[in-house]
Amino acid sequence: MHPNPHFREPDRCFHRALIDEVGFAMVFCQTPDGPMVAHTPVITAGRDRLRFHLARGNRVAKHLPNGRPLIVVNGADAYVSARWYSEPDQVSTWNYIAAEIEGPVATLDREELVALLEALTARHEARIAHGIPWTMDKLSEKHREGLLKAIVGFEMTVENWRETVKLSQNKSVEVREEVITGLTREGPSAMASLMRSLPA
Repeated sequence: MHPNPHFREPDRCFHRALIDEVGFAMVFCQTPDGPMVAHTPVITAGRDRLRFHLARGNRVAKHLPNGRPLIVVNGADAYVSARWYSEPDQVSTWNYIAAEIEGPVATLDREELVALLEALTARHEARIAHGIPWTMDKLSEKHREGLLKAIVGFEMTVENWRETVKLSQNKSVEVREEVITGLTREGPSAMASLMRSLPA
């Protein structure tokens, strides 16, 4: 989390929206063998709960039950060149959005795991414009059962949310406009749009 208080966004709706929009996270945990990380789809499950799954053979999976991992979801990011500023004595930087989520984790039972997979599939299939959405019932029962045995589902009860929403809020309105112009000209339009959404 960036230490500058300008880059905070305390609204928990923001965090949930970021998680649901990005849909992918890094799960960090401390183990007797040192720090480890896994990458996984993630979905919100109520106000303060997240669900995700890992391959049963993933080294991180065995350390998660009854553990307290850190989940990181990264949103849009973009390099900001100092050449875009008209003000002198500036440095280049990086604008970005990220959420850090921390809390205890429990293992899902089979029914909850199936519900998680169905929810993930439905959400991301809905983003594909063409064709008929894929569903898990397209699998043979034997193959489906084999896949379910090969993964393990988890639910985090979120106790700490930390965020960085770094969109040049520490700069003047004029300088932010210069950054937006530079980003728009160079192509990272998602970041430019996010910066335009800030109140003046």
